[in-house]
Amino acid sequence: MIKKLLPILLALIGTGAGIGAGIMLKPAPPPEEEVAAVDCIAPEGAVSHGTVEDASEHGAEPVTNEYVKLTNQFIVPVMSEERVQALVVASLSVEVTQGMTETVYAREPKLRDVFLQILFDHANIGGFDGSFTAGQRMDILRSALLDGARSVLGPEARDVLITEIARQDA
Repeated sequence: MIKKLLPILLALIGTGAGIGAGIMLKPAPPPEEEVAAVDCIAPEGAVSHGTVEDASEHGAEPVTNEYVKLTNQFIVPVMSEERVQALVVASLSVEVTQGMTETVYAREPKLRDVFLQILFDHANIGGFDGSFTAGQRMDILRSALLDGARSVLGPEARDVLITEIARQDA
C-alpha cells in the first residue's frame, strides 16, 4: 500500500514546491508606462529632410515616436511534409506616433492575429528555412509586418521591430 502512495505523495510535494518556487521567483510587474518616447533624429551620415530644430523654428511640433512591445512572443511552427520541423519564436514591437500606445494595446488581439497570419505565411513559403536571418528575408518579413500593422492601426504605425527571433529545430 505504501509503495503505491509514495509516488503520488512525491508528485504532490514536487508540484507544491514548484508552484511555491514559481510564486516566490515571479518577476515584478512592469511599470505602468514602459514605452519611452524617442525623438526621430537621423543617424550620422543619413540623408536628412529637416531636423527637430527646423520643425520647431517653423512652428510645427517635433515628431516623436513610441515603441510598444507586444505582450507575448509569437510562436510559429515550421512544417515539413506532415510534421513540425522547427519552431520559430519572435518578439515584436511596433513603432507608432506619440500617444498611440493605448490604441495599440486596445487593438492588440487584432494586431496579433494579423501578425500571426503573416508569420505563418512566411513560414509556409520557406522564409524560415536555411539562413532565415539574411538581410533580404528579414526585409521581406518586416515589410509584410508593417503592412499588417498599418491595416490595423493606420498610418500611425511607423515600423515593426523584430526585437528577438530564434529557431529551435525539432
